[in-house]
Amino acid sequence: MAEGNSAYGRKEFRRSRSHFADRITADGRDGWPVEAGRYRLVVSRACPWASRAVISRRLLGLEEALSLAVADPVQDDRSWRFTLDPDGRDPVLGIRFLSEAYDARETGYPGGVSVPAIVDVPSGALVTNDFRRITLDLATEWTALHREGAPDLYPQRLRDEIDDVMRVVYEDVNNGVYRAGFATDQKEYEEACAGVFRRLEWLSERLAGRRYLVGDTITEADIRLFTTLVRFDAVYHGHFKCNRRKLAEDPVLWAYARDLYQTPGFGDTVDFDHIKRHYYQVHTGINPTGIVPLGPDLAGWLAPHGRERLGGRPFGDGTPPGPVRAEEEVPAGGRP
Repeated sequence: MAEGNSAYGRKEFRRSRSHFADRITADGRDGWPVEAGRYRLVVSRACPWASRAVISRRLLGLEEALSLAVADPVQDDRSWRFTLDPDGRDPVLGIRFLSEAYDARETGYPGGVSVPAIVDVPSGALVTNDFRRITLDLATEWTALHREGAPDLYPQRLRDEIDDVMRVVYEDVNNGVYRAGFATDQKEYEEACAGVFRRLEWLSERLAGRRYLVGDTITEADIRLFTTLVRFDAVYHGHFKCNRRKLAEDPVLWAYARDLYQTPGFGDTVDFDHIKRHYYQVHTGINPTGIVPLGPDLAGWLAPHGRERLGGRPFGDGTPPGPVRAEEEVPAGGRP
């Protein structure tokens, strides 16, 4: 997750660049060719950066080609662990901690252990933890393994606009909530928090007359914004002090987020229990008691959103993904 790949300085929160940035491509130019069954995607459902990859994998129908490992949302001093699995080991990789895959790639690696991570199953070594690139490559390099009817999440003709939108959303929203939450002085916090809400206002205006961020279908830009919005009232509003208003108090963004949540591939990957327990129990510097709040009420996520009136085609010329695989269903305690 982001916390495993960032630096908390006294002056300013800084997110580190991914150390392992190899790419898995159709032509294997980095030494890692796309190959069904060869790789394992390791995620935490708590992590917004990892959740991008979970959503993309499901929308594109890559479940058979790229297996999924879900880590415990509560880390210990050895970082991400597989205590949700029998005997505390990932059943495919045979390891107890994701750090073992990092060590298999680079012994003594001094950086943090982050998700999402893609691991080479035969060698047990990490391939990449480049959260910025993983989903783009799933959309553009793994096309031979996409399901029939998979949407084009990064259409060539819209890439410049998608990139521009994703850049400002990353700086001011995805990462902005972290800058506010981990601020160590008042001025730093106020600047970050104000930046978050300025960008949310801009997004609200942009989405008032259009169903999706770019074009008339779901793209990578929507996925990246959604993973922050779905966590906003549950953790960022209180835990990170981004509390000028709740997401549910912005009619446009709240309807937009509900529209995506109710779209197959989005809400069916979200585990609010994992999200809340991770943030409130792991960030002891912010929440030293480790108490996890009971709220907010999740029922609103299933309320009608009315965004259909704006038109748009969620999957373009494609189709929705099928039902969630039984072994990947979010437990009842993590959903409305």
